Amino acid sequence: MSPAQLEASTSQPKGEKTVTKMRTRFAPSPTGYLHLGHAFSALLAHRTALSLGGTCLLRIEDIDHTRCRPVFESAIFEDLAWLGMTWPQPVVRQSSRLAHYDEALAGLLDRGLVYRCFRSRADLAEAASAPHGPIGPVLRAGPLPPRQERALLDAKEPFAWRLWSDEVRAYLGAELSHLSATAWTPAGMHHIPVDLAAVGDVVLGRKDLGTSYHLASVIDDIDQTVSHVIRGEDLAPIAGLHRLLYRLFEAAAPVYYHHPLILGPQGKRLAKRDQAETLRAYRERGVTPDRLKARLGLDTTVLPFSNGLSQTRPQDR
Repeated sequence: MSPAQLEASTSQPKGEKTVTKMRTRFAPSPTGYLHLGHAFSALLAHRTALSLGGTCLLRIEDIDHTRCRPVFESAIFEDLAWLGMTWPQPVVRQSSRLAHYDEALAGLLDRGLVYRCFRSRADLAEAASAPHGPIGPVLRAGPLPPRQERALLDAKEPFAWRLWSDEVRAYLGAELSHLSATAWTPAGMHHIPVDLAAVGDVVLGRKDLGTSYHLASVIDDIDQTVSHVIRGEDLAPIAGLHRLLYRLFEAAAPVYYHHPLILGPQGKRLAKRDQAETLRAYRERGVTPDRLKARLGLDTTVLPFSNGLSQTRPQDR
């Protein structure tokens, strides 16, 4: 069903607000050079916002100081400028917003919705990066007994802040069964339920970083009043978790659009870790932005929400 058809068949849901101007974002991490997949996602978000009289922000997600590099951040700006994109200034960097994430985490702690978890360094390291697929192994452990936790803290053992899913279930009660994210794909609209069994006690913060991808992304989108999130379908599995966080922070959630991925020669998702060919390499070979955009099929791609925003409302808490 198209947005126009949906508008004709439904009235405005109670508890949601109408969006008249789209506000979306492209939020890369400077952990490597951008590739074709990044270009497609950035151009799609940018073109969609402009076509609807809205705004597309650029945000640098640089919380993982072990992997982020200034050279990669500089390359992000160079590549996007080469593609003809401009952004409102100043561009937000997550590394400058750590106090905001601390405050958000403290609010969850005050309500007893997070706890310290002393797991392996490898488990904690995963928290800083965006997942590409299911959230990962589900853990439901709950906090340690106070004496045991105190001993580990005194020994300066590393820990993560995890969402306490059992307490979240009790906190939200019956409301949890009705909570879902509104999401679109080229095929139409659907709802992604919040499934606590699949989320488990997900990591929301690390002692050394103070945050995680999930927490930082949601808090930034709230503070930047992002109304629509346009990103790859590999991130669809986390929409339910992010919808849950919006509810816990009592904020209106955005509408999601998950686009098909640009695949490599072997039919796999392009990834920095697999050394996918970079935009920088295309530029150095003399490929023009227009040729690159043609290769991505952007001229024949139907833009998200091309029939308007009347049925793509962010959901209130």
